[in-house]
Amino acid sequence: MSEDMSVIPPQHQYKQPGLETEMVPRPDSFMEGYRAADKLEGKIALISGGDSGIGRAVSIAYAKEGADVAFIYLDEDNDADVTAKHVEAEGRKCLKIRGDIGDRDFCFNAVKRVVGELGGINILINHAGEQHVAEDVEEISDEQLRRTFATNVFGMFYLTQAALKHMKEDDCIINTTSVVAYRGQPMLVDYGASKGAALGFTRSLAPNLVKRGIRVNAVAPGPTWTPLIPASFEEDDVSHFGESAPMGRVGQPDEVAPSYVFLASRDASYMTGQVLHPNGGWVVGG
Repeated sequence: MSEDMSVIPPQHQYKQPGLETEMVPRPDSFMEGYRAADKLEGKIALISGGDSGIGRAVSIAYAKEGADVAFIYLDEDNDADVTAKHVEAEGRKCLKIRGDIGDRDFCFNAVKRVVGELGGINILINHAGEQHVAEDVEEISDEQLRRTFATNVFGMFYLTQAALKHMKEDDCIINTTSVVAYRGQPMLVDYGASKGAALGFTRSLAPNLVKRGIRVNAVAPGPTWTPLIPASFEEDDVSHFGESAPMGRVGQPDEVAPSYVFLASRDASYMTGQVLHPNGGWVVGG
C-alpha cells in the first residue's frame, strides 16, 4: 500500500457513488508494481463502474494484461478521464461510456457501442453499485429501494442480456457481490438484499450458460477503500471503516482486482458458479 491507511480522517461525500479525487488518503487503484503476464491478450472487456475504486483497478489491470477496455460510469467525468489515461498508457484502447445502467435502453446501446468501436465483448464485469445507510428498515423509501435495485440488480441483468448476444465459447462474466451478502449489515438491508441477488444470479446463470462454454463467477469484496464508502457513511464511521475485519484494516482496490484477473483468465478455466472472497479474513460460505 502506497499510503498510510492507519488513520483515515473523517470525511463524507454527499452524492452517490462518490468521487475518488476527493478521498483522503487516495485509494491504491493504479495497480502500481503489478506484474502482468499477458493473461488477457487480445480480449475486449466491458466493466460497469470502471471509473474509480475497484472498477478502476480492474480496468487498469486488464489493460496491463493485454485487454482493450470499455467502462461505464454514471457522471464522474474527472475520475473517468484518469482511468482512461492509465488504460491508454498501457497501449490499449479505452472507451468511456457515460450513463445510468438502471436504464435498459442505455445498457443495450452501450453494448452496441462497445461492439461497434472495439469489435466485440469477451469479458463482462457487472461491478457498478450503490448503497444507502438506513438505521431502520422502515426508513427505506420506495425511491431508495428502487434506485438500489435498479443499479445493483437490473443493470446487471440488462448488461448481461445485451452482452450475451455477442459472447461466445471461452468468454466470461464476472459479477460483484459483497461480504454483506454473506454476513449481513444491519444498516445496509436493501444493499445486502441486492448483493444477495447478485450471488443468486451468478449461481443460476453459470449452469444456464455452461453448454455455451461461457463461465460465470463472482467476487465478494470485504471493506475496501473506494468512493462508495465516504459517499455512504457518516464522517466518524468512515474514519473507522475496515477496523472490524480480522486483518484489522480496510482493503485497497489493488488488493481486490487480481481476483477479477484470475477469473477472466484461462487460469480459471475449470471454475464457474464460484465466488472469490478478498475480504480481510472473514470465513464465509462459498
